[in-house]
Amino acid sequence: MVLGERAYRPDTFRHIALGDVGSTNTECFEHARAGDPGRLWITARRQLGGRGRRGRAWISEPGNLYSSLLLIDAAPHAALASLPLVVALALHRAISAEMPFAADRIRIKWPNDILVDGCKVSGILIEAESLPDGRSAVVIGCGVNIAHKPENPLYPAISLSEAGASTSPDALFARFLVEMAHALDIWAAGEGVDEIVANWKALVRGIGEPITVNLPDRSLSGIFAGIEKDGLLALRLDSGETLRIASGDVFFPRT
Repeated sequence: MVLGERAYRPDTFRHIALGDVGSTNTECFEHARAGDPGRLWITARRQLGGRGRRGRAWISEPGNLYSSLLLIDAAPHAALASLPLVVALALHRAISAEMPFAADRIRIKWPNDILVDGCKVSGILIEAESLPDGRSAVVIGCGVNIAHKPENPLYPAISLSEAGASTSPDALFARFLVEMAHALDIWAAGEGVDEIVANWKALVRGIGEPITVNLPDRSLSGIFAGIEKDGLLALRLDSGETLRIASGDVFFPRT
């Protein structure tokens, strides 16, 4: 891709490092409403009101990575469905760079969780808002368990330190910023989604295997048949029907 207005280079991002905040996502949205042009990273030492998908609380003790990226008019609305794959790919690469001894132990769980030894090590929350001036704000929030992990998680959790990594929030964030810039450049507002999906598939856990997907109103079990071009999960039911699922919590059979 020729570098141009849309090119995402690491040096085109700004970074604000904060101490204790309610939520780094909330901080990004406040900047957006105040007219911020985007490409703004906000990190925090601790979150007092961190949240995950569907309003779940996210452990926010010092020693973990708490970061959010604000993008303005990042892509056409239809292309945003594949953005979680972009983020997961970038975060997988950043964590793998900090754990070169554990490459085979690090996998992606659809759509954007990172697993180490089959346990969840990160949480990603992507939110969007239409601004009064007509712009569209997308905030990508990412927390990584470095020194701490939730005690009673919905899904088995692990910290990077527990997995043998010697890193810090600052060191991991520095790698994540670079990898996000690279992945966003490949994605090119959705035009490069084929390359993103191909790279993502090589790292995902469970394609071809039985899974259960928990939706807000029901649970579905079947075979993880693959990922569609737009990032949706293809679930093949026992009846032979294949469903396309936009969001949900994936669980693997206990072994």
